[in-house]
Amino acid sequence: MLRGLTTVNFWADDVEEATRWYAEVLGVEAYFERRGPDGRLAYAEFRLGDHRHELGFIDRRYAPHPTAEPAGAVVYWHVDDLTAVLDRLLSMGAKQHEVPTERGPGFVTASVADPFGNILGIMYNAHYLEVLEGRG
Repeated sequence: MLRGLTTVNFWADDVEEATRWYAEVLGVEAYFERRGPDGRLAYAEFRLGDHRHELGFIDRRYAPHPTAEPAGAVVYWHVDDLTAVLDRLLSMGAKQHEVPTERGPGFVTASVADPFGNILGIMYNAHYLEVLEGRG
């Protein structure tokens, strides 16, 4: 069955621009890049977080179902300070998608639409921290 998150892929019209923007957001450079037949950057991938999960960006030309609106599954990434991270994303040009919402004690979610039309979810998740500490 499902064993764990391996790669989350987002789409972008300009993968170079998306890679630069996310490198600034994440504070790390992409560790893997692949160019298409035309020489343009077609795919870039970051490793991040406690478990080195992969976040990849694919040229929208390769999307099986193009969309004009922010779309896709909402994947929530744990953050220690949801308000600070949300404020930073908004200051960098992301648009509010979901306002901070308490889902129960120790669980708060929010999401933004990045400048490339993807939904980026952020979450303070007490269970995530318990798992890291070996208690969950």
